[in-house]
Amino acid sequence: MRNWPWYGHLILAIIVFALAFFFYFKPRNVELQSLRESREKLEKEVQVLREKKKELDKIEAELVVLNATLKDLEQIIPQKKEIADILRRIQQLAYDSRLNVLKFQPQGEIKKDFYAEWPINIEISGTYHNLGIFLDKLSKFSRLFNVDNFSINALNNQTDELTIGSKFIATTYYFLEEQAQPAKAPATASQPRK
Repeated sequence: MRNWPWYGHLILAIIVFALAFFFYFKPRNVELQSLRESREKLEKEVQVLREKKKELDKIEAELVVLNATLKDLEQIIPQKKEIADILRRIQQLAYDSRLNVLKFQPQGEIKKDFYAEWPINIEISGTYHNLGIFLDKLSKFSRLFNVDNFSINALNNQTDELTIGSKFIATTYYFLEEQAQPAKAPATASQPRK
């Protein structure tokens, strides 16, 4: 090789470089390019997942707020009828307002889409002032009440504590609980046994 002309050495160097390029560097370059593409794809997927995580965090925060709002609303319009509790609390309101409860008659519920109305016929006696206190307390009651068919009459035998009688319908509301749908039994033709 020492006796080769300079262009022989150049041709040999080009051949060695070409062999190295085609058999070593080019496959490594293809592998490197494939790794770069995989990395870019993974980075895009990570970015998409980060955005979804942000959306999920927003949804979870909204869910916490909505659950708190639902709990507040359940105080006004609860999930279940609490007949005994409502009777006791309204009678206590009337007693605290120094009224006599003459009639407290719950009526049948009236079902709507997702809630039910529950009217209660109430008849009380007392004074105008005490009736006003009672209605004010009823308006501030934790449960939602509407008062309809309101009437006031003067009593025939009046005293200092009993001057009027009043009749009205107090309607409260509650959410209807979703009832589980019974699973349909598989339709099989039963053969009588012999």
